[in-house]
Amino acid sequence: MTHILDDYISTSSASVIGVLNITPDSFTDGGMYASYDDAVRHARRLITEGADILDIGGESTAPGSRPIDADSELARVREVVATLGGEFPLSIDTYRSATAARCLELGAKVINDVSALRADPDLAAVVREHRALLIMMHAKDGPLPHASDTPRYYDNLILEIGDFLQRRVDYALAAGIAEDYLVVDPGWGRFISLDPADTWQLLAAFEGLVQRLQPIPVMVSTSRKGFLSVPMEERDPLSQLTSLVGVMRGARLIRTHRPRMARQFLDAAEHMRLFDR
Repeated sequence: MTHILDDYISTSSASVIGVLNITPDSFTDGGMYASYDDAVRHARRLITEGADILDIGGESTAPGSRPIDADSELARVREVVATLGGEFPLSIDTYRSATAARCLELGAKVINDVSALRADPDLAAVVREHRALLIMMHAKDGPLPHASDTPRYYDNLILEIGDFLQRRVDYALAAGIAEDYLVVDPGWGRFISLDPADTWQLLAAFEGLVQRLQPIPVMVSTSRKGFLSVPMEERDPLSQLTSLVGVMRGARLIRTHRPRMARQFLDAAEHMRLFDR
C-alpha cells in the first residue's frame, strides 16, 4: 500500500518531525520562539538539522496548560506559516478547524490533532477538503486533550489504546478521509496516565500496537516527556533512544525537538544494520 507519508520520508527508516512551539507555556521551550523572527530562525535551524516536516503549534496541551481562543492560536502561527508554507512541509498542531483551514490555505500539508477529531466536529471536513495528512493522538482526557492530573488506569493498556485509535481511524474513514492520509500516535507520558511505568510498558509492547493498527502508520513522540524521569537538560538522548526503539518496533515517524540528534541515532542504527533484523 502506498501512503502520502512516503512523500515526506527522506530515509528508509522513519520520517523526522521537528517541533516548533510558538507558545509562552510549552513545557520545555515556552516563550523561546514566541516572536516571528525567533520562530522563523529556529524553524530554519530545524530544517538544516534534518527535519522532514515542521510541526508548528500555537497552543500548548502540556500539563498545566489551558485552552486559548482560536483567534489567539491563529495569530501566533499565521505569519510563520505564511513565510514557510511554500518552501517546506508544515504540520499544524491544532484541534481547531478554523486554524487548520487557514494554515492549509497558506501551504501547510499536515494537521496534527491531539484530540483525534474529538474537539471540533468540523475539522474532519477541513482535512478531507484540503487532502491533508492527518495525525490523530490518543489522550486519556477529552474531548479537549490537555494533559491533566486526572488518573487513568488500564486493565490492558495496549488493547485499550489500540481500541481507542482504531475507533478514531474508523471515525475519520466514515468522515471521508482516505486511509492513506491517516497516521496515529498512541500518546505518551501524561497523555496516557500519571504513572511513567505505563509509557514504558507501551514502548515495550509497541510492536504489537503497530501490528494491530496496520496499515495505518504510527508515530513515536517521546521527546522530552516527563516519564523519562531525568532533569529536562538530560532528556534529549533518552528521547532519541526511546524513539529509535519505537522505529525498530515499527514506528514510521519520530516527533522530536532535536532532529539532528534523531538523525544521528537513526544513522547509527542503519550502520549497525539494526533495521535489517
